[in-house]
Amino acid sequence: MLTTFNPFWPTCMKNKTILELADIKTIAAAAEAEAVQHAWAVSIAIVDDGGNMLWFQRLDGAAPISALIAPAKARTSAMGRRESKVYEDMINGGRASFLSAPTLDGMLEGGVPIMKDGHCLGAVGVSGVKSNEDAQIARAGLAAIGL
Repeated sequence: MLTTFNPFWPTCMKNKTILELADIKTIAAAAEAEAVQHAWAVSIAIVDDGGNMLWFQRLDGAAPISALIAPAKARTSAMGRRESKVYEDMINGGRASFLSAPTLDGMLEGGVPIMKDGHCLGAVGVSGVKSNEDAQIARAGLAAIGL
């Protein structure tokens, strides 16, 4: 059998780690537990590496606007592969032009990427209390899966 080599075809397929439903539930439960422990009424969003929603919950008493802000923070963090606070700091540092960045509408602290082996698997976004407390809740979720 004659086989033709095409230099444009990959010789091997790369594997990609993804979040599974069990991971997502673990992150969400730990984030919720952190919020409840402090009596913080928040919304919690978890997205994949493309910013697509995987999980959302709004705790009792959370402000309606938090249901829009938490997913935006998560999406911004996942798409940028960094904490959303980085963008807030840039803007506060004088780079107001960054406000015009396309599709980044959650440029406030509280979005934390889910990183494993240097790759972004997604992000957690939290909104409803002080920004540093939002980030604390998101990090509690990640700690539950060892990240």
